[in-house]
Amino acid sequence: MSSESQTNTTAAPRLQRALSLWDLVFYGIILIQPTAPMPLFGVVYQEARGHVVTTILIAMVAMLFTAISYGRMARAYPAAGSAFTYVGRELHPSLGYVTGWSMAMDYMLNPVICTIWCSKAAGNIAPEIPYAVWIVFFVLLFTGLNLRGIRATARTNEVLAAAMGVVILWMFAAAIRYVFAQPGLTPAYFIRPVYDPSTFSVPLVLTGTSIAVLTYIGFDGISTLSEEVHNPRRNILLATVITCLVTGVLASLEVYAAQLIWPAGKVFPDADTAYVHVAGEAGGWILFQVVNMTLLVATIGSGSGSQLAAARLLYGMGRDNALPKRFFGAIEPKRHIPRNNVLFTGALALVGGFLLTYQLGAEMLNFGAFIAFMGVNLAAFVRCFVRDRKHTLGNFLPPLAGFAICFYIWINLRTTAKIAGAIWLLVGILYGAWRTRGFKSSLVKFEMPEE
Repeated sequence: MSSESQTNTTAAPRLQRALSLWDLVFYGIILIQPTAPMPLFGVVYQEARGHVVTTILIAMVAMLFTAISYGRMARAYPAAGSAFTYVGRELHPSLGYVTGWSMAMDYMLNPVICTIWCSKAAGNIAPEIPYAVWIVFFVLLFTGLNLRGIRATARTNEVLAAAMGVVILWMFAAAIRYVFAQPGLTPAYFIRPVYDPSTFSVPLVLTGTSIAVLTYIGFDGISTLSEEVHNPRRNILLATVITCLVTGVLASLEVYAAQLIWPAGKVFPDADTAYVHVAGEAGGWILFQVVNMTLLVATIGSGSGSQLAAARLLYGMGRDNALPKRFFGAIEPKRHIPRNNVLFTGALALVGGFLLTYQLGAEMLNFGAFIAFMGVNLAAFVRCFVRDRKHTLGNFLPPLAGFAICFYIWINLRTTAKIAGAIWLLVGILYGAWRTRGFKSSLVKFEMPEE
């Protein structure tokens, strides 16, 4: 046997490139959720005085800037670590480590809050089953889905996207029938969801936008699959931008229809489930129940997808020595997945489901997410405008605009989220100091995969 054959035989297992562009788009849509604006609708409606469509569109512009930065950095560094790798390679390894540590909180909290929400929603359907049983059930479900391999996960995403698409079309049909059955329709009636001069306020709309941006949280998870997609330098950028555009257009149509149905000034029975009540107004009890179940299914898809992204992020950090490499940097040879990380994130979701509330988990998630967004925008600016010296408006404006908007949202997070996030960062810094004996040696050693 030749030395080359021996090398190939004994080489450590790696992630397998099996995904296409549209696999990534389906994955991104499921991770964000096609129904993403529905749970937020009532809260944003109250904050922005009814201008939910406007806040969704403003948030889409902000996230498109950041999506372009993610795509450009994935083209330069097609690795599984996502923002952790981009910031660490382009700016400084220590900044990459801090970014990765912040992202770890974001990514690992997403499966936790999805587990909590699914368990409570399922409890509404079958209240005789204890909450603790639902927690265990959904943790096992998410973990089991992600232990099957990346192609099986992609097929599940496509089925979930198709099912939710049918329900959304049903909602649109009910909305059209309801609206055109109303007497005395005027052009002002159709403009009101976007701009109502009697209630419009720029500060209130911007406050609503800081909440509406949650509609897009999760698109960055696409870049964590850079080592499992064909032609990552092209497909990561395209998939990230396409996912943000599709999400923005679909979300705008969903909330526009809801605002046409729900009269201005009418109070929701419950702001957190406002969209479900809108569906009941348009389509009766059956559509009320169907939309309620759809939101549960959507959150199952989001929980499974976010656990997948968390496992890939931990793999990137483990391989680059930011976390213990033997455990977090290992690949299971049969299915080519980071099995240890899938099990680890599942265990965290189980513990977090019993210890955290949904609100606190969501607030802490934003803290880590926007640190990563700011870091990637800054890295894209340095990469494309400063170092490559391509001094064009396209290389200058998107990353700086994305950084500024993300910083504005991050700085206005609630104090509780800032304190919890600061504690998480402090733990990460102390861990890094312990690993490097007071930062006397390099903690991170970035490794780029084969094309």
